[in-house]
Amino acid sequence: MANLEDVLLKSLRKLPETQQQMLADFADFLCQRYAIEEETVPQQPVDIPRPEEESVVKAVRRLSKTYPMLDSKELFEKTSSFMMKNLMHGEDSGLVIDEMEIFFQQAYQSYISEKEPE
Repeated sequence: MANLEDVLLKSLRKLPETQQQMLADFADFLCQRYAIEEETVPQQPVDIPRPEEESVVKAVRRLSKTYPMLDSKELFEKTSSFMMKNLMHGEDSGLVIDEMEIFFQQAYQSYISEKEPE
């Protein structure tokens, strides 16, 4: 494990301050996504208001907390693509976050539909 920690620390030190914060935010996002225990997960979304100023990474964290009942593994690829649209392609954060909110709402509606008795 120490070798992996050394590699991560070395990479972190090579990055400018802004990208270091992005890496820290992304690591925090991953920790939050995979630390959820199913038996304590609420079935209703948690009401977390959207702040006026928010980065895409922080929006992913907020939406993950808003919808903790959703399977993070199923959402990971799509949420990563949202982050890439903003970080790598320069798409406006507000528009990307709007798209993410719709995506999470749709994923929640699918989750509810699957849970309803037939």
